[in-house]
Amino acid sequence: MKRLTYLLFFVLLAMAVHAQRAKYVFFFIGDGMGLNQVNTTEMYLGEKDGRIGTQPLTFASFPVAGMATTFSATNSITDSAAGGTALATGSKTYNGAIGVDTDKEALTSVAEQAKRSGKKVGVTTSVSVDHATPASFYAHQPDRNMYYEIAQDMLEAGFDFYAGGGFLKPDKNAKGETVPSIFPQIEEAGYTLVRGVDEYKAQCEDADKMILIQKEGAEPSSLPYAIDRKEGDLTLKQITESAIDFLTKDNNKGFFLMVEGGKIDWACHGNDIGTVVREVVDLDEAVKVAYEFYKKHPKETLIVITADHETGGLGMGRKGYTLALKSLVNQENSQDLLSRAITDLRKEKDHKASWEEVKALLAEKMGFWEELPLSWEQERLLRDIYEESFVRNHVEFAESMYSRTEPLAAAAKTIMSQLALVGWTSGDHTAEYVPVFAIGAGAKAFSGKMDNTDIPKRIAKAAGYK
Repeated sequence: MKRLTYLLFFVLLAMAVHAQRAKYVFFFIGDGMGLNQVNTTEMYLGEKDGRIGTQPLTFASFPVAGMATTFSATNSITDSAAGGTALATGSKTYNGAIGVDTDKEALTSVAEQAKRSGKKVGVTTSVSVDHATPASFYAHQPDRNMYYEIAQDMLEAGFDFYAGGGFLKPDKNAKGETVPSIFPQIEEAGYTLVRGVDEYKAQCEDADKMILIQKEGAEPSSLPYAIDRKEGDLTLKQITESAIDFLTKDNNKGFFLMVEGGKIDWACHGNDIGTVVREVVDLDEAVKVAYEFYKKHPKETLIVITADHETGGLGMGRKGYTLALKSLVNQENSQDLLSRAITDLRKEKDHKASWEEVKALLAEKMGFWEELPLSWEQERLLRDIYEESFVRNHVEFAESMYSRTEPLAAAAKTIMSQLALVGWTSGDHTAEYVPVFAIGAGAKAFSGKMDNTDIPKRIAKAAGYK
């Protein structure tokens, strides 16, 4: 009788341990999303709703919260490659490295562990499929700029689902030589390549492995910013929905899915606060899709949200004890699209656009003067730049990591930060803490202070990966 009791005890214990494992894992990464990017967005949503305080994002409302350090093996401030590698593999490396250690030896990612454990695996992003963060989960290259070689590693990894904007260098290797295009290789590797959600829906049933990118003619480097989105554009929410749909097809073993909101970082490099908050909200829209899945499988699902680093050194408050984040509702486009509109106006008017015409454009796109009164100094800044770039035809474009911007657009973006009463310390990454949020099976492990390398290790443990 005692032996039977002990046997029953151990069977029940084994069942309990197994039941606590995360069969379905969602790993969301907001590239460049520090604590203040989250807090600013929630404060913005609160002001937009007509009150002081926060309007919580879905992921920031999860029951488990912590924060992580992000330094790399060689720098106090990481780049996205070393940061992505830390989040993917649990190991520090040098800035620029993709899935390799400081000796350039291959590291094993949590996605590769999931695949070896019999799970289906998806790696998705709002930027290019071969960009640093997604690449860290499937590739092993000494330099993040080896886009063609990274794309080949993607095929060798053999994951079930990839998605993003497109591919940066589909037919140029790291030496700049023209090489066979990656697209025929995708088909040869057994993947179905689809462009947009309509093609996905039409072909998903018969596909064994899938790569989803934007429609023909779209910019392959990324999806459009959420603030610039037009009807028919591919979205991170749609990518997440498609990934879940594909990874659950004929699958009872579970999955691992990484989803990157990559353009939070891009907007922060440009110090474009109006675009930043929309990108954070856009990531939250993708998280909501995962959360709906979690509610159907609460005991088997783990959702983790974090960032690879903070970008821009965003600070809330410039003068007095107040913010004016509601000002941001008047911004209709990203700095990039505003820059394009200014260039178009210049061409349309043969470099002879009047100050009143320029003012009208800025009023339409940013709400200046009509909705947002400008100080004498702010208007003088815009007028001086107008005189220099439109009257004297001396145009010096402002450059950040991911954009080259008309000087008037750069000035307008700076003024919007002033009006919203937020500040920036940098146009690059910082060493600030990043947030960690979690819900579901094994979520308690993500509470408190940790290093970024702890996160994939804890995910693997929660899921029982080999």
